[in-house]
Amino acid sequence: MANDNKLIIVDESTLKDKIYTIRGQQVMLDYDLAEIYGYETRYLNLQVKHNINRFPDDFMFQLTQDEFDNLMLKNSTSSHGGRRKPPYAFTEQGVYQLATVLKGELAERQSVAIMRVFRAMREYISQNKQLLPNQELFQLSARQAALEGQVRAIKDNMVSKADLSDFMKLFDQGIGNEEILILDGKPFKADEAYQKIYRSAKSKITIIDDYIGTKTLHHLAHSKKTVKITIISDNTARPRLRLTEYNDFVTENPGRSITFLQSMHRAHDRYIVLDEGTKDMKVYHCGASSKDAGKRITTITRIIDIDDYKATIKTMMGNPVLILR
Repeated sequence: MANDNKLIIVDESTLKDKIYTIRGQQVMLDYDLAEIYGYETRYLNLQVKHNINRFPDDFMFQLTQDEFDNLMLKNSTSSHGGRRKPPYAFTEQGVYQLATVLKGELAERQSVAIMRVFRAMREYISQNKQLLPNQELFQLSARQAALEGQVRAIKDNMVSKADLSDFMKLFDQGIGNEEILILDGKPFKADEAYQKIYRSAKSKITIIDDYIGTKTLHHLAHSKKTVKITIISDNTARPRLRLTEYNDFVTENPGRSITFLQSMHRAHDRYIVLDEGTKDMKVYHCGASSKDAGKRITTITRIIDIDDYKATIKTMMGNPVLILR
C-alpha cells in the first residue's frame, strides 16, 4: 500500500545514493523506488509481478546474492532492511514502465518524481563526460535519447487527476454509479441530464413514454415557462401517475400545464422530442424512463437523422386524450 508519510522529494543529492552501476547498466533498486513513490517494497514488486509481461530482462532483473552483498559492502548501506532475497534492479526503461503500472492517488506525484530522477540522470551524464570512456558515453547518450522519446509517449498516456475523464470526475465527486446517465457520450448526474435537455427547448417538449411518474413532472418543471408540454403515454407504470400528483405540479408551478395523450401502444421505446414541427426539432432516444432517473446507469442519445420520425410523431400528436385518475 502507498504511504504518503514516507514519500520523499527526489533531488540530485538523494539521487546520487540511489543510482548504481550493475552489469554495466545504471539501475535503481526496488526498495529505493518504493521509497520514492511512497509504496511498500512488497507492494511495488507485487504490481510488477501482475504486469510481468511489461518488464522484459532489459527493463528489470534480480541481483544475485553476490552482487547484492558486494553492492552493500561497496556502498556501506543497510537500506535493504535485512531482506532475505536480493532486490530487483530496474533500468531506465524499467523505471519509466513502473509509472504505468503503479496505481493510486500518488500517480501524479510518481510521474513528477520520475521526471526529476531522469532529469538528474541526464545532468549527471553531462557533467561527468570526462570521467566516462568514449564508448560508454556514446552508449549512454544513445540510450538516453531513446528514453526521452519513451517518456514522452508514456507521459502522454498517463492519467493524472487533472486529465480524468468526465465520467471518472463524477465518481471522484462521490456520485454513485447508479446515478450516472450518459447523454450523447458524456456523463451527467441523471437528474441534471434530463433537466439540461428540457431547458434547451425553445417552444415545445413532447415526451413519448408509457412509464411516467412524479419525477417526470419534476424534470419538466426546469423547462422554460413558455414551452408547451405534451406527454404521450399509456401511463402503465406501477404506481401510475395520478391526477392529484399532476394537480400538485400545477399548484407548485403556476401558469404551467401539460397535455396528456394516449400512446395507443405504438411506442415500445422512450423518446424526448424538442420543438416538434420547427426547424429546431430534435429527437432523443432514451434508454430508460425519466421517472427512473438515478436508479441505474442509462443512456440518452440524440437521433441526427429524424426524417423518418417526423410523420410518426405528427400522427401521434392526434391521439386521444389520456385521462389521469
